[in-house]
Amino acid sequence: MNSIKGKTAIITGASSGIGEAIAKKLASEGANIVLAARREDRISTLANELKESFSSEVLAISTDVTSREDVEQLVKQAKEKFGQVDILINNAGVMLLSFLKNDLVDQWEQMVDVNIKGVLFGVHAVLPGMLEAGRGHVVNVSSVAGHEVFPTSAVYSATKYAVRALSMGMEKELAETAIKVTNISPGAVQTELTTHITDEEVQGMFKKMIPEDMKVLEAKDIAESVFYAVSQPDHVNVNEVIVRPVNQA
Repeated sequence: MNSIKGKTAIITGASSGIGEAIAKKLASEGANIVLAARREDRISTLANELKESFSSEVLAISTDVTSREDVEQLVKQAKEKFGQVDILINNAGVMLLSFLKNDLVDQWEQMVDVNIKGVLFGVHAVLPGMLEAGRGHVVNVSSVAGHEVFPTSAVYSATKYAVRALSMGMEKELAETAIKVTNISPGAVQTELTTHITDEEVQGMFKKMIPEDMKVLEAKDIAESVFYAVSQPDHVNVNEVIVRPVNQA
């Protein structure tokens, strides 16, 4: 495995959950960390924690991934601080499950903006620099919902299928370059995503969707998968990682 010590990684959606766990893991391995999220107070606190725990170089930048200008500024500031962006973790996402009949159009649009356009803006902002440098790694965090559709997930799954399709297209277009592309698809993970669901019908049935005897994944489990992908030797490109909890029944 290759060391990522001294490499610079941008992590979107870094204020909690999977993004926070990825930041801690990569910082523990010596990477320079750029934390990006809307909640400036949360990423500032995390930045201080990383600096104290791992003596890492950390930059926290308030970023709305639905804004092309914000994401461009994020990458610009990362380059000004560290010179080159080696790794982009497109992790920011929202999971607003709902029944289509309940017509929560604003939430459909929000998922398209964050889950798809947010990833595209990240790719747009880093890819020219990676091509010029002749190296780089883009990690897109999709979901098992990008492999399977279930009632209430139609729009969410559509956005995560789009992330997978984008990852596959990038891998094919960049196959003859030294730029790596990885799609990470987590299963059920204990994060705050489920607390954002407002559809009352979904809230009532959500606990039934996950068996009581199944231990869900922790955010750090996904962070380990990301580290596995980004620490492979130069000739190894891990394109797809699916991480599911084990049903212990």
